[in-house]
Amino acid sequence: MSTPKVSFEDSLRKNVVDTGKCVGCSACIVVCPFNCLEYVDEEPKVVKECKVCGICAQACPRYYWDWSKAENFVFGRERKPEEDFGVYRKLVVAQAKNDDVLRACQDGGVVTALLLFALENGFIDGAVVSALSQEKPFHPIPKLAVTREEILESAGTKYSYSPNIQALAEVAKQKKSSLAFVGTPCQIHAIRKMQMAGLKRYTAPIKFLIGLMCSESFYYEGLMQKHIQEKLGINLNAIKKMNIKGKMLITTEKGVKAIALSEIKQYARRSCSFCDDFSSELADISTGGLGLDKWTFTIIRTEKGEDLFSKADKAGILNVKAAETEANALNLLTKLSRKKRGAVKTP
Repeated sequence: MSTPKVSFEDSLRKNVVDTGKCVGCSACIVVCPFNCLEYVDEEPKVVKECKVCGICAQACPRYYWDWSKAENFVFGRERKPEEDFGVYRKLVVAQAKNDDVLRACQDGGVVTALLLFALENGFIDGAVVSALSQEKPFHPIPKLAVTREEILESAGTKYSYSPNIQALAEVAKQKKSSLAFVGTPCQIHAIRKMQMAGLKRYTAPIKFLIGLMCSESFYYEGLMQKHIQEKLGINLNAIKKMNIKGKMLITTEKGVKAIALSEIKQYARRSCSFCDDFSSELADISTGGLGLDKWTFTIIRTEKGEDLFSKADKAGILNVKAAETEANALNLLTKLSRKKRGAVKTP
């Protein structure tokens, strides 16, 4: 991939940040060889003179994104019009069998179960995930998890943004060689763009990309602090779990509080309105709840993803059934994918 050498200001600042398209993924910050950028208020900021190498533009998922190139890179072909939620090899609904995983997980625990299986069988030596901050309650932060305990602690969905790509710097520092990366569609796009650009220092260790289905993410200060804590009077430290099943459901020791999605729409991150990928279409495996109770809808997209899932299934760590048994979830996947693809804003 040949990209002209252009400064951060003339590429990402002008075309991505100032237009509101920046997802805050941190790919540009991580790949900058001169450490010219820092993460400030969920955006990259120039802190040293830009050396005009153009590498940041090569990594950004919102700078001249090309679906055709990306799909051909990952799958060897483009998505067909009738493939509403992207290219795939197999659709299943699955559930972890391990009680520790089920206690910690969001829905069926498939992501956590796969990560533990891969780690404990030597397929990976770490996983990039989002964990919870010690300073701010229920605030997600990027983490390189290298133990069973760290993977279990990272289980569950956080509805504020975690720039997981930042953890790739720690991967390089620790010289990890086999990695699973778990992220949102925009982060999966960034990794694929880095791979296409040949930025191997950070992408070479990545063996599996597990994508999360995502309609949108919310500003922490707005959703968590202003609305949930101040307006609703819920102590953020008391939250055990958050989920969206038609409404946002907040679980505490006192019970479950339901919030209409119309109430929290105002806190959605601006950049999410430019996203046209609901189901992480470029991942090796994509997962989401899709209204299911204690099961995970799982899209197996690549040969690598199929190999990992098949080995985990044969090892007996998952309950698996055909996706066709959950027609409502399959219909919802199609509906949300079409909605996301058709609702993209023009800057």
